[in-house]
Amino acid sequence: MKNLILASRSPRRKQLLKNLGVTFMVAASGFKEMDHASTLPEQHVMDNALGKAHAIAHKYKNALVIGADTVVVYRKKILEKPKNMNEAIAYLNLLQGKTHAVFTGLVIIDTKENKIIADYAKTLVTMRTLNDREIQSYLKRIKPLDKAGAYAIQGAGSIIVEKISGCYYNVVGFPLAKLEEMLLRLNITLFDYMNTNHKRG
Repeated sequence: MKNLILASRSPRRKQLLKNLGVTFMVAASGFKEMDHASTLPEQHVMDNALGKAHAIAHKYKNALVIGADTVVVYRKKILEKPKNMNEAIAYLNLLQGKTHAVFTGLVIIDTKENKIIADYAKTLVTMRTLNDREIQSYLKRIKPLDKAGAYAIQGAGSIIVEKISGCYYNVVGFPLAKLEEMLLRLNITLFDYMNTNHKRG
């Protein structure tokens, strides 16, 4: 069976696979994400996911290397990870009380068969109308500088997000159902990688 390699530093993506009892390895690529000025968000996230996966794929002869990239999009503007706290505050002020989209690009490279599968997921997220006190309190409780759009839907995010339309796990940063669909195109399933003794917590 091919090794499953996650080409990502994201602790959330790692934890989601661990929660499923999936056997995998992490190999962060160090790929520098590309500028998005001239691309559609869905193409942008797939390009970055490909870059992350491709940067390490040559190290493995018989593996499935998974790259992923997530962005928040509001009125055609891509919001990635904020550069500082001021930008994080600006992001939440921009998004509060409105609906935005979250895009995650996924790429799987089958290094043995030399095949590449690329796709993306899109979820619409509506944030509650927030006051300044809520925004400040929320940002103190998370690490906004490592999150696209400066927020996370899990944890304290349950207080600020009013509703979503689409995959919840896509907003976390790893649309698992989409990943399974893509693996099936290679005649592989995540169930093959799950520990049969794993039980849900």
